[in-house]
Amino acid sequence: MRKIIYNFIYRQILRWKTNVTVPNYDKCVICAAPHTSNWDLFIGKLFYGAMGRKTSFMMKKEWFIFPLGLLFRAIGGIPVDRGHKTSLVEQMTKQFAQSKKFHLAITPEGTRKANPNWKKGFYYIALKAKVPIMLIAIDYPNKTIVSTKSIMPSGDIVKDMREIKLYFKNYKGKNPRNFALGEI
Repeated sequence: MRKIIYNFIYRQILRWKTNVTVPNYDKCVICAAPHTSNWDLFIGKLFYGAMGRKTSFMMKKEWFIFPLGLLFRAIGGIPVDRGHKTSLVEQMTKQFAQSKKFHLAITPEGTRKANPNWKKGFYYIALKAKVPIMLIAIDYPNKTIVSTKSIMPSGDIVKDMREIKLYFKNYKGKNPRNFALGEI
């Protein structure tokens, strides 16, 4: 029933489309970009739900105040305290090991502002958990979410990050000026 509701809102009301050719992995890290608006979470959750999939996401703990915290946890939110030096890589790797199915969506920019220095935590989580990175692009001008590539981290972060960034070069976020690929 949930899939039908997500699908109706995503496709019929909002008129978004999908282009997905990657497999439905039991476990994966989702690298979602460009992330230029708070709407990205809403659109992304509708997209993934319309496909009948569940995903978790990390978000700064400040958003988890009542009553928003209840909502964010219900839709897969994991609060993150960015002020403490706790190992998110270790925490998420443990979550992957303990789960039969686990999809973790991360925006590599780490912000909705232009950031050419992408965070690499998503990469290290996937590498350590030995799971693929599913690349998901949000293309606002075409109202399409595209996922036609996934990569298995090789350990050569320079090579892999170049491949990841190149995937997103032709996609535009809701606020295109807020997206930066940085050095490729």
